[in-house]
Amino acid sequence: MAMINILQECKFYFIFRDNSIILKDSQLPDFDIVQKCIKYNVVSDWFIEKEMNYLAIQLESDCPNPANCTDIPLRNYFHTIKNNSECEEITNLVTRAKGLLNFRSNTRYCKKCGGALKNDTNFTAKNCVQCNNIIFPQIEPAVIILVSKGEEILLARHKNRNDDIYSCIAGFVEIGETIENSVKRELLEETGIKVKNIKYVGSQSWPFPDQLMLAFKAEYESGDIKIQKEELLDAQWFKKDSLPNIPKPGSVAYNLINDNFN
Repeated sequence: MAMINILQECKFYFIFRDNSIILKDSQLPDFDIVQKCIKYNVVSDWFIEKEMNYLAIQLESDCPNPANCTDIPLRNYFHTIKNNSECEEITNLVTRAKGLLNFRSNTRYCKKCGGALKNDTNFTAKNCVQCNNIIFPQIEPAVIILVSKGEEILLARHKNRNDDIYSCIAGFVEIGETIENSVKRELLEETGIKVKNIKYVGSQSWPFPDQLMLAFKAEYESGDIKIQKEELLDAQWFKKDSLPNIPKPGSVAYNLINDNFN
């Protein structure tokens, strides 16, 4: 009964299945939906962060939606709540919740000795039952860059997307390089373009599965577009009054392209 009371006092309930979030009437679900998920034993994992006032649940991949609920891709959800008065708070908590569920699912054995892991009682971490190694959630820093050349900006179609969206060049930061070097390397590798006047403008947590997107603007310096075919389908210069299909609001790429950072 005490645990039920704690769960019931949460302000937000986040229910995920794979990379989708469950909604009821286009809103976050209520406690009754949470109870039904637990009752019918369709929950693969769950946890509560009482100090942040939320409960996170991961449903089994093959279970149906709870009654009167729908699911949408998490990427789309960030777009749908952009006008919500609690948008920033919800976005931050949703990305944290999904990121921690990913961590809990993907981190089961100690990297040091191979022993089984258990949840730490004091930290957001896991402990090895054999060697007491503590493993904390890790994030993968990635850069995303909007390059300008006069009135034009550089956008590309990425090979790993199954749509016709053009977005900014992005890539992971590699061991041993600075953020600025990562910006230069990614652009040169993927497009053959050299840049200057690199400027950091903002960031966004992106739990697919554990990225921290670091957004930059840069100016064209030299080079002709020559795409890395393993990564890109196309890359072109576009004027802002004749853009192709671009990412939706709620994404760091949208903010970059539309100069939407505070």
